[in-house]
Amino acid sequence: MNFTLSIGAQAPDFQLPATDGKTYSLDSFSASPYLVIFFTCNHCPYVIGSDEVTRQTVEKFKDKGVAFVGINSNSENTYAEDSFENMVKRMEEHHFPWVYLRDETQETAKAYGALRTPHFYVFDHERKLVYTGRGVDSPRDVEKITVNDLDRTLGELTSEQPISVPLTNPIGCNVKWEGKDAHWMPGDACDLV
Repeated sequence: MNFTLSIGAQAPDFQLPATDGKTYSLDSFSASPYLVIFFTCNHCPYVIGSDEVTRQTVEKFKDKGVAFVGINSNSENTYAEDSFENMVKRMEEHHFPWVYLRDETQETAKAYGALRTPHFYVFDHERKLVYTGRGVDSPRDVEKITVNDLDRTLGELTSEQPISVPLTNPIGCNVKWEGKDAHWMPGDACDLV
């Protein structure tokens, strides 16, 4: 079995607290035909570098039935900046247009097979995975972006076209696993392409 969800796999459910004080599950987004779940955090330079590009994509597709959910699974014992309290502060400061969830047990990150921050998963109306990987090809330095995979995927999905590139490798910092070295990756984690 692959560490990361395979194309066509069903979205795993979750029950996670958000920075807005509510708790969300997969069903919380059932009104949206399409769903983007991405693993993110507060401190990673690849996340910080590309958050505004992600915001532009959210703004472009929010009226086309796409819901966006960010999940922070990083251990705060590895990076204190990734605590829930700091997630709340970051949302208050930046007003990002997505729901921001805390996966303290890291069970959701394991269920999805999150490799890096950021790591994007795009699901269709049946909540089957149609794309996973990077958002853009240069998340740390947006001046060098030549490909916006998330934008292309959502354009194809919302136009009911086949997804031309369903798999890319996420680019970013590895997920910070509880009790492990900051650069540790699970043994069965591997490149997607």
